[in-house]
Amino acid sequence: MTTPATLVAGEALTDVVLAPDGTRRAHPGGSPANTALGLARLGHPVTLATRIGRDAYGDALAERLAEGRVRLLPGSVVHAPTSTARAELDGNGSAVYRFDITWDLPPVDPHEVPGHLHTGSIATALEPGAGRILSLVAAVRRRGHTVSYDPNLRPALLGPAGDERPRVERLVALAHVVKASEEDLGWLHPGRDPGDVAADWARRGPRLVVLTRGAAGAEAHWAPGGRHRVPPTRCASSTPSGPVTPSWRACSPASFPPGCSAGRRHAGGCTARRTAAPRRPRWPGHWSSPRGSRL
Repeated sequence: MTTPATLVAGEALTDVVLAPDGTRRAHPGGSPANTALGLARLGHPVTLATRIGRDAYGDALAERLAEGRVRLLPGSVVHAPTSTARAELDGNGSAVYRFDITWDLPPVDPHEVPGHLHTGSIATALEPGAGRILSLVAAVRRRGHTVSYDPNLRPALLGPAGDERPRVERLVALAHVVKASEEDLGWLHPGRDPGDVAADWARRGPRLVVLTRGAAGAEAHWAPGGRHRVPPTRCASSTPSGPVTPSWRACSPASFPPGCSAGRRHAGGCTARRTAAPRRPRWPGHWSSPRGSRL
């Protein structure tokens, strides 16, 4: 069977960790970049449409992606600083995040997108790139290719939840596969059970909605009313730039629950500087997506 090719569209950035003793560590990151690396490690040909600078951080990102066999789409490297997410740790291990991010999408011809497109995270929220991502997703969907979407919301970079909800749910309706966390859905729909929101999303267009529940595992939802719970599995993650779940959900038909039609059909600049609320980081695990043999 031919391994399906994927285009991942989204940010690659550098996570800079500032320890209480003043030690500084830099790690390549970005949720879409992590997903691209995970797909490549699962054996899929992957191209990443992103924005990285011609600086030390950008060179490290490009080198790590190349080592992971991820191809950068032409136009992804620009004469500008690479975006950063800075985590300032306190003595208890909690962190305050500060983002210095400029996002735009390099030119992408929808006719040249392979069988599958994955996107999400900051790339679908910050303009001018976010609007171009939405147009790309709609064009790819019209061409009959599959789309996966991971909101991976960063409230520190966003407006009120009520303002963000329509944008997120437009992308949900266009995607075939959606992965979201309890935190994502709890922020978008305060007071509602995240499982109910995921089930509602599954009725709006996606063939599959995967809800991650941290230590409680995950659950899959599909219309009309299908639900499948999955126990937790220990797996390396990257922080604060995103988990590896989208990689295997975006590529593995075998991972879909019985009865879900998606399993049979699936083929495979604005600058923001804001301070996020303290959150306990999940170090280490950058760029540590599991390979196919470990799944």
